Amino acid sequence: MPNGSLSLPARLYLLAWDTNRTEVTGAARLPHLVRAGALTELAQRGLLVDEDGIATPADMDSLTGDTALDGLLELVRESRPHRWRTWVTLHARVTLDAVREQLTAAGYLRAEKKRVLGVFPSVEHVLEQGALVDALQEEARRVLEGPVPVSEVSDRDAAVVALAAAAELRTVLPGKDRKRHKARVDALTERSGAAAPALRKVVTEVHTALIAAVTTVAVTAGD
Repeated sequence: MPNGSLSLPARLYLLAWDTNRTEVTGAARLPHLVRAGALTELAQRGLLVDEDGIATPADMDSLTGDTALDGLLELVRESRPHRWRTWVTLHARVTLDAVREQLTAAGYLRAEKKRVLGVFPSVEHVLEQGALVDALQEEARRVLEGPVPVSEVSDRDAAVVALAAAAELRTVLPGKDRKRHKARVDALTERSGAAAPALRKVVTEVHTALIAAVTTVAVTAGD
């Protein structure tokens, strides 16, 4: 998984790291954000298509070669039909765990074994490539702030920033800047589904579901 081939969910996971505090921000929201990224990538690739609002595999055989994305494809194929918004939250941690394992195997993260209360075994993941994450965050902020016109932003880059904004990822879009960038975020959201009207519908539903999931997490946590 070289830098240039990072999947959307992998990029979103790395963007969530606060390199100053060396910790992941918004951990409770991260499974939904990463899953939304995986759904968006599969839709952009044409491997998941929309059939009357249902996330549907284009066929039963195609694979991406990415274990996290292929794991989600398999899950969708083996499950009863669900709408896109359901898949943003349903078993979302499965995709998060798969992405984290990928990044660990590729050297972006390091797994450290620990014991909780000195008894129960646990694994903590530590960021290994802080400079790369800083560069990814700077790139995301350039997409967010311009000066490149939205029409010249790739659909993948647009999707990353739009999803990060929908999840209120403060490493990309601090809360104080949300209102100022709202129009740009809306345009990037539309750009990430610009390839076809059907894809635009999918992107909109995934974003709406992600915002709802993030809001639920915030209310539950009392944020």
